[in-house]
Amino acid sequence: MSEKQVFATQAIAFKGADTKDPLAFRYYDANKVVHGKKMEDWLRFSVVYWHTFRAVGADPFGPQTLHRPWDTSDDITREFDAIAASCKHRVDAAFEFFTKLGVKYYAFHDRDVAPELATIDESNKLLEVVTDYMKVKQQETGVKLLWGTANLFSAPKYANGAATNPDVKIFAHACAQVKKAMEVTHKLGGEGFVFWGGREGYQTILNTDIKKELDHMAAFFHMAVAFKKSIGATFQFYIEPKPKEPTKHQYDYDAQTVMCFLKQYNLDDDFLLNIEPNHTTLAGHSYEHDIVLSAAYGKLGSVDCNTGDELLGWDTDQFLMDERKATLVMKAIVDMGGFKTGGLNFDCKVRRESNDLEDLFIAHVGSMDVFAKGLLNAVKLIEDGRLDQMKKDRYASWKEESLGTKVEAGQATFGDLEAFAKANATPKIASGKQELYERVFNDSL
Repeated sequence: MSEKQVFATQAIAFKGADTKDPLAFRYYDANKVVHGKKMEDWLRFSVVYWHTFRAVGADPFGPQTLHRPWDTSDDITREFDAIAASCKHRVDAAFEFFTKLGVKYYAFHDRDVAPELATIDESNKLLEVVTDYMKVKQQETGVKLLWGTANLFSAPKYANGAATNPDVKIFAHACAQVKKAMEVTHKLGGEGFVFWGGREGYQTILNTDIKKELDHMAAFFHMAVAFKKSIGATFQFYIEPKPKEPTKHQYDYDAQTVMCFLKQYNLDDDFLLNIEPNHTTLAGHSYEHDIVLSAAYGKLGSVDCNTGDELLGWDTDQFLMDERKATLVMKAIVDMGGFKTGGLNFDCKVRRESNDLEDLFIAHVGSMDVFAKGLLNAVKLIEDGRLDQMKKDRYASWKEESLGTKVEAGQATFGDLEAFAKANATPKIASGKQELYERVFNDSL
């Protein structure tokens, strides 16, 4: 393929907090050691293939506004070699972007890199050809695959779901597609594989057998676990929660729902969660809620680090530019010791009005700096110690009173607690000190 560059932007450099250059890092200094690790190892930034190299800026009210020097759409009426050449040209552009931005990881859906053709065999052949070329580019650049996934939501056949489709023939198509996506992810050395069930839910309860659909989805996941073992893959499985859109109700509603599903179907040893905060806020939670919750239970695997617009009720996939939210996220990640296989994956798209090619760089650089600043703030909070100590002190009675430790060990009874309550008839109501916690938190910003 041609080595001609498509981006005029030069490699992004760290220039320090005083720079006004929008194409330079102010806070993200990849090799700087923070709290025992390099910044790049805490943050593990990843660029997504779909929004960055396939988005055209269209919305329900208007057509394409983003015109790129690579093909953003697929003309599958062409000869196979022409389709493959177009896909490879897009790969060249992607890896040029990754290396100039200075990220070590990327993520993709199967249909992002190679379109679906007339048959399963033809589609698989094209995906093999393109991912062979991606493997070469990985070897040339050192950029790695954070995770792969299968697009089980765009094709018309998945209108009624993929793993939850009422037609077993379409269920079989979904299984075949995931099988091949797992194979190429394994070939590329991917560290993870994500399942996002955009069509796994319902529009009306009147035509839906919820129990049957959830049973089928669990069977689908168990087959994925078995196939992973059969090919010797070691990548981590993730499920990505989302409450709605495109379905009215999605089964993977939020982190707590997914964790309960995994427990119910004996899948919890094989899956972690990939949390997208824009999905979390659509579920009615605060930005950091699902990240903090899943991390607390040892189930946080990776983060699609975007944000939404609080005035809009849909998934806008914007780049996070809010230092406070980034600090809350990074504190949860640092507290758990960092990512093992996941990272901060920019499942984000520039606005349809941001139609300059350099806007792709400006957006990523700005958000990378916000998360780097969030990391510095989080470490400042942790090393200062006040916030964590205040929280620990708030629950001190559970250690100070022997009955508290008995309750936590599952050794107490209602009778024990009734006697304890009578002996402590008028307990003092302690202040929650919310305003003090907020002030201490703000001291880190």
